[in-house]
Amino acid sequence: MVDWLCAACAVEYPAADEHPEVCPICEDERQYVPHDGQRWTSLQALAEAGERVAVSELEPELFALRSEPRVGIGQQSLLLRTPAGNLLWDPTGFVDEVAVAAVRELGGVAVIATSHPHMFGAQTSWSRLLGGPPVLVAEADRSWVQRDDPSVATWSGERQILPGVTLRTVGGHFPGSAIVHWERDGGVVLAGDTVFPGPSGEWVTFMRSYPNDIPLSGAVVRRVADRLCERPFERLYGNLGNTVLGDARGAVLRSAERYIGWVTGAFDDLT
Repeated sequence: MVDWLCAACAVEYPAADEHPEVCPICEDERQYVPHDGQRWTSLQALAEAGERVAVSELEPELFALRSEPRVGIGQQSLLLRTPAGNLLWDPTGFVDEVAVAAVRELGGVAVIATSHPHMFGAQTSWSRLLGGPPVLVAEADRSWVQRDDPSVATWSGERQILPGVTLRTVGGHFPGSAIVHWERDGGVVLAGDTVFPGPSGEWVTFMRSYPNDIPLSGAVVRRVADRLCERPFERLYGNLGNTVLGDARGAVLRSAERYIGWVTGAFDDLT
């Protein structure tokens, strides 16, 4: 039996002798099927090719996990450590015993959670190899889970998953798009790409589809930004290594105003 992964998005599929015919996540307008068609890989094939998970520290008690070479979208998974247990956020599309050993050295994982379906990665494979921690999936996005497992549990609204660590639905990119708010040193947000930090580290953006450049409406961006900014935070970490490392809450609010201005025509005189 092969542990199948979509090669384009690295979301896992049930173990089987033959790969699936299609990846519904890639066929959705928010993602894409590559020009050369749907392709598949597997945990086994990646391991044989020398795939690895590299771990680096971003700030005290927060670590980045990246698949090298890049797998699928190439998200940066985050391991957030607390005295009560650790959170694995937006798990990578590759995992093996070596990666699990590195995570166990950092205290293991009490809970796995994802920002949205594009970041499901190898979430249940991570859980299986780590001894079965729950995999939290937003109720609104439950239908996008391609490999079901007893570890998968749903949630909605707001949920404190560890002391000082709160999982919150803000919507936008997907109805269940979520962030993590960490009450540490002024506040930290793990954003996935619910909001997406730009290259300057001072602005963010909001989209229905990033690869296909499909925008959200001004009303939705207002709702997402207001919900996200209900609590204070100074730093924001995206899902591709992109960050806002100072006044991140202000950056989200400024960016929302700029975005809403453009989509509502307030700046048309500049075009």
